[in-house]
Amino acid sequence: MASSISNNEIKRIKALSQKKFRDETGLFIAEGEKIVEEAVRSGYGIEKIYRREDIGEEAMSRISQLSSPSPVLAVIRKPDEGSLLHIPSGGLYLGLDSIRDPGNLGTIIRIADWFGIDGIYAAPDTVDVYNPKVVQATMGAIFRVRFRYCNLVETAERFLERGGKVYGTFLDGNNIYSSTLDTGAHSPVMIVIGNESEGISDAMSEHVSDRLFIPPYPVDEPGSESLNAAVATAVTVAEFRRRALE
Repeated sequence: MASSISNNEIKRIKALSQKKFRDETGLFIAEGEKIVEEAVRSGYGIEKIYRREDIGEEAMSRISQLSSPSPVLAVIRKPDEGSLLHIPSGGLYLGLDSIRDPGNLGTIIRIADWFGIDGIYAAPDTVDVYNPKVVQATMGAIFRVRFRYCNLVETAERFLERGGKVYGTFLDGNNIYSSTLDTGAHSPVMIVIGNESEGISDAMSEHVSDRLFIPPYPVDEPGSESLNAAVATAVTVAEFRRRALE
């Protein structure tokens, strides 16, 4: 027999779909067996786990943020953001310049996890990392990748002050495959990913030390206007990691 869940509890969980309530409570939700399992393993504070077999199909459909409710949903406490990142002395990092699409952000976090990126810095107007659609798109990577919102321009300045590099992709940049790349072994490196429609902002561009270009194939034939932000992230990071293995 399914256990009861109060209407107030349902309203509280549903409210976490809104950033305002996530900020007020310090909580967010994750759905799905794999993601909830990752959350439990991660050491994040788990407020409560709800299972369909315990609360019933109807109650689960009311608290779920998915069109097809998963068998399990967890309410999780956000980590202390201030402890996640500091300006490093080395390593490879991403800088997100106003990424707005939840699916893109979630995929970028998943890419960062796959390629062992040391952390992600994001401009304040980047979509909320605890948006349910972002969490879902990470497939659990959100619990392994360090993430911090910050003044991205100031952070880039500090990377450069430490003798590091700040890379960004531009249509007038140098071919990434023939460029010399600093992989972050001895100094901090940030790869800036621009907004989906506007690319890297003018303010941020002024702090990019190395402008790169991902060439199409064939190089001299026009194709799509640009790559999706998450796809461009994968291509760029893969090349940096390939160089590190040489």
